[in-house]
This record gives sequence, C-alpha cells and structure tokens, in this order.
Amino acid sequence: MSEAPTLDLEVCAREPIHIPGAIQPHGAMLVADRTTQEIAHGAGDVAGLLGVDAWIGLSLGAILGDPLAERLAQVTQSGHVGGYAGHLVRGARPFDVSAHVDRDWLIVEIEPGLDQPLPATAILGQLEAAGAAFERAPNLKALCDRAAVEFRRLTGFDRVMIYRFLDEGAGAVLAEDRAEGMPSFLNHHFPGSDIPAQARALYVRNLVRVIPDVAYTPAPLRPELRGAEPLDMSDCALRSVAAVHMQYLRNMGVGASASISVVKDGLLWGLIACHHRSPKLMPYDIRAAARTLAGGFARQVRAKEEAEAYRERLRLRGLEDEVTSRFARAGGLDANLADGVHELGRMLDADGVAALRGGVLYMDGVRPPETHVHALARWVLQRGQDPIVTNCLPEDYPDAQAFQAQASGLLALVVSADEPFVILWFRAEEVEVVNWAGNPHKALTLGPGETLTPRASFEAWRQTVHGRSRRWTLAEVDAAVRLRETLLDARGRRRLQELNTRLGDALNEKDGLLEQKEMLLKEVNHRIQNSLQLVSSFLGLQSRSMGDPKLHEAFEEARRRLQAVALVHRRLYRADQIEIVDMARYLEELVADMNDSLGAEWAGKISVDASPVLVPTDRAVTLGLVVTELVINANKYAYDGKPGQIEVSLEEHRADLRVIVADHGKGKHAPGEGFGSRMMSAMVKQLRGELTFGDNKPGLRAILTCPISAPIQPTE
Repeated sequence: MSEAPTLDLEVCAREPIHIPGAIQPHGAMLVADRTTQEIAHGAGDVAGLLGVDAWIGLSLGAILGDPLAERLAQVTQSGHVGGYAGHLVRGARPFDVSAHVDRDWLIVEIEPGLDQPLPATAILGQLEAAGAAFERAPNLKALCDRAAVEFRRLTGFDRVMIYRFLDEGAGAVLAEDRAEGMPSFLNHHFPGSDIPAQARALYVRNLVRVIPDVAYTPAPLRPELRGAEPLDMSDCALRSVAAVHMQYLRNMGVGASASISVVKDGLLWGLIACHHRSPKLMPYDIRAAARTLAGGFARQVRAKEEAEAYRERLRLRGLEDEVTSRFARAGGLDANLADGVHELGRMLDADGVAALRGGVLYMDGVRPPETHVHALARWVLQRGQDPIVTNCLPEDYPDAQAFQAQASGLLALVVSADEPFVILWFRAEEVEVVNWAGNPHKALTLGPGETLTPRASFEAWRQTVHGRSRRWTLAEVDAAVRLRETLLDARGRRRLQELNTRLGDALNEKDGLLEQKEMLLKEVNHRIQNSLQLVSSFLGLQSRSMGDPKLHEAFEEARRRLQAVALVHRRLYRADQIEIVDMARYLEELVADMNDSLGAEWAGKISVDASPVLVPTDRAVTLGLVVTELVINANKYAYDGKPGQIEVSLEEHRADLRVIVADHGKGKHAPGEGFGSRMMSAMVKQLRGELTFGDNKPGLRAILTCPISAPIQPTE
C-alpha cells in the first residue's frame, strides 16, 4: 500500500471554527443580554433586513416586536436549549427567527424564510412517504440509495450523497442522486483530513449546516466582543465557516452546500452531503424536516445493520453446532481434530486454517508454508493479546510479507497455552483498487508563511492497496471466542470422564481392600476376644484358689479391668465406621455392658447424659478405658463395692471435650501409687488432657478435659 498522507492535521485542529467572530451575510444576528434583552452586538445587514438604523442599545422588543420578544424570553428561561421562535415579516420579506443561550447572552438569528410557508400536512406527508420507503429497503445499500433520492427531493439540491465515515476518519460515498451534468463521486473515498476531528464534533452538536453561497464575504460581529471568552457560535446556523473549507468547496465547483448529520447511538455515522451548482438557500422549515428525516434514516441504518448482524450470527451458530457435534463424536477432540480442521475453516469463511496442538500441526485450505505457520503460532503465543484480529497482517507481523498472498488476514485464538493449542484462521490477500476524489496524499499544503489551503483537484485518483484481506466481522470474532469455550468445555468433560473412570477403578480396588481389611479385623477381633476371655477365666480361677483376701481382691480387680478392655475392643470394632466414633453412643453402649457385668444389683445405677461428639477411634479407645477405670474407682472407693448411683456425662466445648464421672458416695479422692493410678495417669497423658476432682455435694466429681482430635501422646 502507498504511504499514508503526511499532512500536519494539527494545523486543522487549531483552526477556531467554533469562534469565527462572523456570520454568513444572508442573515443577521443580534446578541442581547439574556436578562434585560438589551442588544449589545450584532452581525450582518441588520439595518437592511429589519429596516432600522440605530439598533445597539435597543431592546429586542423594540426591534422584533413584543410578542416575538416574549417567545424569545421563553428560550432564555430554558437555559442553553434553543429553538425556533417564529416568523417575522418586514415589508414583503418573510424571515425565520431562532434563538439560543450562550453564557449571559441571548443569541437571536434572523434568516430569510420561505415566500410561501410549507403546510405542515405537506411536510408530514413527504416525511411519512420517505420513512415508509426506508422501511421497505431490504438492506443497507438499498436504504442509502433510497435516502439519496428522498433527501434530494426534500432539499432541491443538484447532488445529494450519502457519505459514511470509515476507519481513521476517511469516508466513502455509498449512494448518490444528482442532476444531469453534475460530476459523480459515487464509491469515491475522501481522506480524513477533508473533515477534521473538530468539524466532526460540531456535526454531532449541530445536525444541519448550510452554506447558501460559497463565495460570501463573512459579516463580522460588531462592535467586537471584548472579554475573556469569544462568542461560541457552535449552535448558530449562520456561523461563518473556515476559509479553507470555502476554498475546498469552490475547488469542487460547488456554489452552495448543506450537510445533514447522521448520528447513530450518539456517534457520527455519516453525512447527507448536498451540493448545488449555484447559490441556494435552505430555510428553517426545510432544515427541520431534513433533521427529522435524518433521524429516521439513522434508525433504519441501525435496524438494517442489526438485522444483518443477526442473520450472520444465526449462520455462525449453525456452523458452530456442526463443529461442536463433530468434536463430540467418539474419541473427542484427539480423534477428530485432523478431519475436523476443514469445518473450522468453513465456520469463519476463512481461506485457510491451521490448528497447532501439542506440537502437532493440522492444516487445510490456502495457508502459509508450515515453517511460517509454526513461527506465526509462536508469535501469537508470545504476544499475549487474545484473540488477534487483523485484515492487514504484514503491518503487525512484518514477516508476513513473505506470504501475504496466502494470508493477509489473520484471526488467531489461543485455546490453551499449556499444551499449547492455537487455532489460526487465514484470509488471502485481496488486491483492492480504491477510487479517491483527488490524491489523498496531497490533501492540504502549507508552506512557510503561507495560509492553509485545500487540495484543488477532485479528479478520480486510483490507489492499489496490497497486503489487505476481507475484514473479520464482530460476529465472526465472537463465534471464535465461543468456540474456544466449547473446546475447553469438551476437553474438561473428557478429562472429567477419564478421572471418573480412574476414580471408579480406584474405588472398586478400595472396596476390595476394605473387604479384605474387614475380614482381617473380624479375625483379629475374634482372636483378641478369645485371648482376653482366656486370660479373664485364668484370673478368675487363680482368684478363687487364693487364700489371702487381699490377693483375691487384686485378682478380681484385674479381671474386671480386663473385661472392660474386652468391652471397649468389641464395641469399637463392631461399628461400621472404624476411623471416627460417635462418643455419646459408644459411652451409652459401654455403660450398658458395664451394668450387666457388675451384676443385677447394679441395674439402672449407672446413667449416661452425653452430647454427640465425633472422636477419632484411637482417642475413643483411651477415653473408654478412662471411663471404665473411673467407674471401677467409684464402685471401689465411693460405695465400698456395693451398688450406688454413678452419673457419666459428655459435653463439647469448642475444640475440647469433657467427660464427667460423678458419684454420691463418700466424696473422697484417694490417690495412690498402685497399678490403677499409674494406668490412669498414663492414659490422661496420652490424651493430652487434664483430670481434676471436685465435690459433688455429696460425692465426688472426676472431670477429664482433653482435645477432641489431638494425636495420641505416646507413653514413655
């Protein structure tokens, strides 16, 4: 592509087009105090148009009449919002009067009106007919063609063009209606320098701008406005335009022009550009109708663009479904990517496509050589921008000049950076011949000490553009991003299925191991129970053979402890869950067994009040032994071996639990150095707990406090 224009656009940006200090002389302007309506400044032939010589210092009512001045006061009260005030007739000449507010000034504009005002029904009928024609247009091109005809019929200008702004401020003529003999600019492009940014901003603010005679001499404001800020004429219909634009129009051979803004969603979409070979007025009534028609045209532009985008999204959705269904077949992405790469290219209307996954490259259609594809994929991964969308790849990736014929357009998507998985869609170069209205590289010239002047030639100038492809639409980019989500979901589902399969296998294996473990535990439990029963029986025989009462008592005590151990073991390993024990339920069952083992006279003597607390099994074993030992001690020391009331309770407090064994006996704690005392101390130490004794009034309360889940402290 040829070099871009080297024009210093800052020169245009500095042109004070909103504060020209002058108006176009076909009308007049009065600048009055917004409160008193006293006229302080004016511009144009005020005396000639209104028939008054001395007007500075007079009120608007004295010049325009009190009824019109009252309507102007309503504009003042509405702040900066301006509008039409009414008709004014001086002699046989009709005038249109409009006004708006700027700071402390009320700005009144007086323009020639129509000799015969258009009836409202006539204007409304023409607008309705044009609006209906807009609605019937099947697409944007037909809409623009119809709009050119309707705006020319409304304004009466010799040539009306529908001008749309493109990238970088340039514009193109999409449609045109012209009188015989007028040169055509249809499909011609105009550089962005023809309409600088500040001019485009005014087009959004002031929707209609008219220049009835491009050869006019500006009429300055008088007396000159002196103060901190000049008069802002952005909202003035009579505002004088920049001299460079006047010369621009004369270079085009135009005698009069008008521009009607097409604003869509608050942004300047384009212009209705009207040209006439000779001077031509555009009165207020016609301008108001043109603004209304432009609003209807803008709404139809949006409707047509949205309808086209909707149809495009529907088409892409259908293709997405085809691609998704292919990758959902047996084997998933791994098995179907090689055959499915063609559908990937067809989905986005690409000329070629490449998919790089885990070092394996799949390609289809027109694309760069394989080595260049690998290098391009590395560039995409390193760039980090996702997705990458361009229709001029050589400008972003200079190495693409080597294969721009195959891939001047690129849409790149990183599906997964860790594999890596990258999809590249290519569009081949489309050599384009652009018709410019004059050479865009000679748009403006400005030499040392010279005045800014526009280009003089608007003859068709052709430019051949290389290294460009068809553009990617927003709908296509959205479809590519959605495809990534689909592929990631499919990969996630497949990985989940694989994990579930492996998990199922692991669970089956674990179930088998658990069954083996359960059988082993039952066997171990059976042998332990037999061994404990054998030892208990042996202790009973020895106890009965002893003649010494003290030895007999010692053997009996040992036998009861051994039976308690057997009860603890049997209760624990009879449960379904062996890692965690419900301590409340366990204590209830343990105490019930202890009641039975102590004899019928103990029935109902030992009670349990326990809150549900889940305790690790290893701690439950030790807790059960502690409770058993405390009950044995209560039986031994509180009641001298006779039946008595014993209360066992369990409660949870944050991360600790408390086991309380209380009796109503003698109320004395008799610490000793015997086997039972040493065993109790060792078990409390294992639990990392604390055992205290208190008065139960009457009786004794033994309180064991320990963590619920701390690891067992090994004994020395």
